Amino acid sequence: MEMNSLAQERKSAQFDVEAMKVVWEGSPEQVQLTQRIGQLVASDPVFRKDNRVSQGRLELFKNTLWKAAHAWSIIQSMHLTEAEALKLRSFIDEPAYTDLHWGMFIPAIKGQGTDEQQQKWLPLAFKQTIIGCYAQTELGHGSNVQGLETTATFDPSTDEFIVNTPTLTATKWWPGGLGKVSTHAIVYARLITDGKDYGVHAFIVQIRSLEDHHPLPGVIVADIGVKFGNGGYNTMDNGLLRFDSVRIPRDNLLMRVASVTRDGKYVPSGVPRQLGYGAMVFVRKSIVMDASTYLSRAVTIAVRYSAVRRQFGTEQGKPETQVIDYMTQQSRLFPLLATAYAYRFLGVWMSWLYSDVTSRLERGDFSTLPEVHACTSGLKSITTSTTADGIEECRKLCGGHGYLCASGLPELYAAYVPACTYEGDNVILLLQVARFLMKTLSLLGSGKKPSGTAAYLGNAADLLAKNCPVTKERDWINLDTLQHAFEARSARLSVKCATQIAAASNQEAGFSEFSSELVDASRAHCELIVVTRFMEALKKEIPGRGVREQLQILCNIYALSLVTARAGDFLVTGYLSSEQLDLAKGQLRSLFRELRPNAVALVDSFNHSDYYLGSTLGRFDGNVYENLYNDALKDPMNASPVTEGYEEYIRPVLKRQLKLANSRL
Repeated sequence: MEMNSLAQERKSAQFDVEAMKVVWEGSPEQVQLTQRIGQLVASDPVFRKDNRVSQGRLELFKNTLWKAAHAWSIIQSMHLTEAEALKLRSFIDEPAYTDLHWGMFIPAIKGQGTDEQQQKWLPLAFKQTIIGCYAQTELGHGSNVQGLETTATFDPSTDEFIVNTPTLTATKWWPGGLGKVSTHAIVYARLITDGKDYGVHAFIVQIRSLEDHHPLPGVIVADIGVKFGNGGYNTMDNGLLRFDSVRIPRDNLLMRVASVTRDGKYVPSGVPRQLGYGAMVFVRKSIVMDASTYLSRAVTIAVRYSAVRRQFGTEQGKPETQVIDYMTQQSRLFPLLATAYAYRFLGVWMSWLYSDVTSRLERGDFSTLPEVHACTSGLKSITTSTTADGIEECRKLCGGHGYLCASGLPELYAAYVPACTYEGDNVILLLQVARFLMKTLSLLGSGKKPSGTAAYLGNAADLLAKNCPVTKERDWINLDTLQHAFEARSARLSVKCATQIAAASNQEAGFSEFSSELVDASRAHCELIVVTRFMEALKKEIPGRGVREQLQILCNIYALSLVTARAGDFLVTGYLSSEQLDLAKGQLRSLFRELRPNAVALVDSFNHSDYYLGSTLGRFDGNVYENLYNDALKDPMNASPVTEGYEEYIRPVLKRQLKLANSRL
């Protein structure tokens, strides 16, 4: 019956699934690339992953090394393009040192190295004759980069920097790929020359021998230990690193922004430090795209299983009700489905933003950087937090079976949740957004008009004056009405914070006192950006039968689910009445009913293979129960009908032959 359930669901779809796949992937070519590389990975026994959660840490890590080496062999032998290689590594679906080598080490050299340094280091990195990581975070400092304690002191007598770890808290801690694999690291340290501290700079430091892989003299490097969850991020060798007078050549300082001369003089290059923002936007764009991918995987599992699972029934003799037909299930699940699509369109826009920022920086135009820094900080924060919470919600939506590792959800959560912390703590990032919003409001009196994602604040007076015009449920699916609601919410929360800070004894005291309110204002600003980007995407040509209509429903669900979830914001600012909120809830229920026949087809449009999902509950064919049963019997615990330990520990208890402990009470 469960297999027939998904087949019937697919027959009820009111849109062209293949056309929606193109929307999700971005082009027909990307759809073909996904299918081709996905099949390549799924058909290769080396990339097996169904046994990951039962492996011990050492076996798990060695298996990851095997997969990474095998992937590199395939990339070279098949002459894969950069895009194909990236897709291959993503489909292997296992955090590994290669993520940091290709995703952080190489971009850091590109962004911060001179042309000469890039010519020296990049060919080695591209060939993987050296393997690198990104050593910034320390045991005592993460978000506060300027507080890092590692030092690099220039010695003019030898033309070298001497790298030291002066305190326990200066120990580099967490860099992926560092613990056991990397031969080199981008090390962030305080540059000291001629007795003066010039702040934190990036250095390339070799940490292991290229002959036998042993740590070099003066280097202490190790893995930091087991992390959260089975499998998950335990395939990654997050490491610790300490230096004791480790000497490196002067030109190992990445010198695009500043250099040190042979006699120890610190010389800014004239290249603005803001050029590094391009790399930051690239990383955060990738994080947002990853959020849409991870959330879509969890939602696919939960939607398919909710359509297969039946509980209770309204009429005797008829099949029990599909769980997905319960409003309590839809109200938790469908907003997450809509969010996955919203984040995909957001990621596409951030790709455009990265191109725009890069071209501006090359022309020496830094005008948009404050706004870009703020919006990318906030979007990284809200997308990763929502996705992590969404994966866990999907696990709960799958009931007890969701707790099984066979569901794929526990490991998916464990692998994803670090995103809430790396590349910036999510609360700290929202406070950075808040500073931008407060500064933007402070400049309104001078006649300076906000631009980009903050342009609506230039209309603050109108947004403060006009309340919600909704009088009936259908009014809520008017895009202008939704846009105005989110702009008014954000503007009113920001203005309120600005007023509270202005009344404080000083600005910093006020910022600290009202930091929770500032976080709420920042979240409102960022959610406005997501809603706006979804709406803007719908204004473009979207081919395919019924595709635009389904995306419109999803956009409305995303926006209205936020209106109801953040009802306190809309009510406390006086923008909404309780009656209008009830109308929003009623319209949301209607949208759920419209979406319901298309739910399974919409997750099919994510184009995730069974291999990539790694979930018995989320199988494409819906054959859940038979496979759950068979998987259980194959578990290593069931290799023998009588467990190890029976003779030593169970039999003595049953036969009353247990030796009593000689204890003193």
